[in-house]
Amino acid sequence: MQIRLPNSAREVFVGLRTLFFGGMLVFAMALTGMPNSTEAQSINEGGIIEEIRIEGTQRVDPASVQSYMQVEPGDEFEPLTLDQSLKNLYDSGLFEDVTLRRDGSALIVTVSENPMINRLAFEGNQRIDDEELQREVQLRPRVVYTQTKVQNDVERIQDIYRSQGRFAATVEPKIIELDQNRVDLVYEIDEGPLTGVESINFVGNDAFSGSTLRGEISTRESAWYRFLSSSDVYDPDRLAFDRELLRRFYLEEGYADFQVLSTNAELNPDRSGFIITFTIEEGPRFRFGEISLESNLRDLEPDAVEGLLDAREGDWYDATTVEDDVQELTDRIGEMGYAFVDVQPRANTDRENEVVNIVYEIGEGPRIFVERIDIEGNVRTVDEVIRREFRLAEGDAFNRARVRRSRQRIEDLGFFRTVEMDTEDGSAEDRVIIKTSVEEQPTGDLTFGAGFSTAVGPLGSIQLRERNLLGQGQDLRASVSLGGTGSEFNLGFTEPYFMDRPISAGFDIFRITRDRSEFSFTEERRGGSLRAGYDLTEHTRNVWRYTLERREIDDVDDDAPIQAKREEGASWRSSISQSLIWDKRNSTRNPTEGFIADLTTQFTGLGGNVRFLRGSVGGRYYFPLGDEWTLSLGARGGTMHGLGQDTRISDRFQLGADEFRGFDYGGIGPRDDSSRDPLGGNNFAKGTVEFIFPLGLPDEFDVRGRLFSDFGTVWGVDDDTDVIGDNRSIRVSVGPGVSWDSPLGMINLDLGFPIQKESYDKTQIFNFSFGTQF
Repeated sequence: MQIRLPNSAREVFVGLRTLFFGGMLVFAMALTGMPNSTEAQSINEGGIIEEIRIEGTQRVDPASVQSYMQVEPGDEFEPLTLDQSLKNLYDSGLFEDVTLRRDGSALIVTVSENPMINRLAFEGNQRIDDEELQREVQLRPRVVYTQTKVQNDVERIQDIYRSQGRFAATVEPKIIELDQNRVDLVYEIDEGPLTGVESINFVGNDAFSGSTLRGEISTRESAWYRFLSSSDVYDPDRLAFDRELLRRFYLEEGYADFQVLSTNAELNPDRSGFIITFTIEEGPRFRFGEISLESNLRDLEPDAVEGLLDAREGDWYDATTVEDDVQELTDRIGEMGYAFVDVQPRANTDRENEVVNIVYEIGEGPRIFVERIDIEGNVRTVDEVIRREFRLAEGDAFNRARVRRSRQRIEDLGFFRTVEMDTEDGSAEDRVIIKTSVEEQPTGDLTFGAGFSTAVGPLGSIQLRERNLLGQGQDLRASVSLGGTGSEFNLGFTEPYFMDRPISAGFDIFRITRDRSEFSFTEERRGGSLRAGYDLTEHTRNVWRYTLERREIDDVDDDAPIQAKREEGASWRSSISQSLIWDKRNSTRNPTEGFIADLTTQFTGLGGNVRFLRGSVGGRYYFPLGDEWTLSLGARGGTMHGLGQDTRISDRFQLGADEFRGFDYGGIGPRDDSSRDPLGGNNFAKGTVEFIFPLGLPDEFDVRGRLFSDFGTVWGVDDDTDVIGDNRSIRVSVGPGVSWDSPLGMINLDLGFPIQKESYDKTQIFNFSFGTQF
């Protein structure tokens, strides 16, 4: 069956169909950039392009416009080719608007050029100078202005401010139109405040509180007292480090399955601070299960090194303990003569019983040799100063223990803020390159000292020291001390590698004048010394010193001790001394573990008119009680004997001041019965207990407290006429102290309170010093 529409209806239908397809055609032509249906239709009628005319150009050569087009005179009016020509002209960035139309057999190209930048400026930038911003943006004077490039530059500038913690910074581009189609481009910048960390939250933490976890990460919440630190400024890289810190903390506490599921940082509504949220999964807490060793090295039985392990079955699992055990095994086995050692811990987690079984597999590591040692980051310090501290050389067997020791020696120089050592593949499979990166720090010290003594009043000193002279590692220092009782001048120089050999050599010159009211005379000392030191082993050192000194005693009071009157006038001392030092501290700058001991002997009598023999021995042991808690125990004792003559007051041992806090210099020991002047002693013994701990202040303050107790005695006088206190009576002092590594330098404050003393002792309660670096 057929349905026929009336003529009138058919005409309506045909009209609607024509209108629909016509509209679709116009829409399609609009999408291709054709200005209107009539022009597009004339271009698409076909035929040959006999002429191309360029209109609207000002700076751009018409030939350049022609070069972007896909058609030339003689080509056909082909829609796809014309469309590609239109796109090429827009993509060139030279034109703000382009139209194509047909005039008979001619193709008319009308362009509107983008303006040229005459001047580029930044306004409102106080924290970042124009030069730094100019290096980051793409647009320049005499470059064509485009909106796309402007937007890209805006994003680049904002990224720079975000990298400095200013996430609220805004950048608004403004253009000033000039003649000849030129513009001035100005970026108006509102830097905004530093975007701090408003709060740090944890989700999923049951075993530890949020405050505990906040103390384990490096990012801090904003607070008024953190004006000297940037730890409360949002830093995405620091957050990545915080994830690792959290992981290590939980692994140290036994949570072997711990995970950081996500870290989210959101700006608060007014964009003034970030809210950081760590989502974590703690998992169960594990204990150490069975711990064993397996050795694949010839002639090495596991029993020989089993005692080195700190991990114990039944203790809470601690990943750091496992790492330390691997380190200790590697170092000790390497010292036993095994050049290539590889210790791998194999952990078997028993989740049902919540234990981690550890097997330390000891095997022969790959035979790898040092191909090259590269050093970078030392702008001022010459390479040789760093290279000579390495415990292995190019061509040696690679040894991680020696690499770590090398790093510690470089750190102990005190020339660098950070020292990093990494390894890279060498030119062959059995070759490795050691990459050493250092960051230099100031090595010049300008130190001011001040103190107060109940006996002599205020004291002051200034020291100028350069520990890395001209980047050669040489040590030059000069100091001047002034006080109510005299003055002191010292000049010293040390060459750490004399004649390119591992021997340190140096000299000292000094002049000391003192009104020794406590001894009832004045004293002047002038002289100098030569010294040399060298290593006997990796941890032991021998130091020799020769000293020539002229000492003069004047203005002896009438009521001075008879011993002081005998010393009046000038005397010469020619001495040689030797010190044997055994140092196994983990750091010479801030030790927290290990010990140092020394034995010193001195012979005076290689000429001059004073002769005696002196010896002393002492040491200090450091016990780590936690990450920031340290217990230090120290002891020292000494004795001296005159050779054919009595010892002198000015040569005898004196305890007090820095050596015995709570007492004045010479404040304890034998005294003259009538004048109560100190006489010193031929023997002394002293002990120290010191507990160093954090004060709970923010880490960026770097303030540490200490509680100490000094105890000891001085005794022994050759001539005991009119002498009191020549006995072994023990004195004891206790007190607190504070050290602050401030922006002005290290500040130390000690309060020493004698709790056991004799009535004739002299005390000194308060002492402080401060210094700065340049």
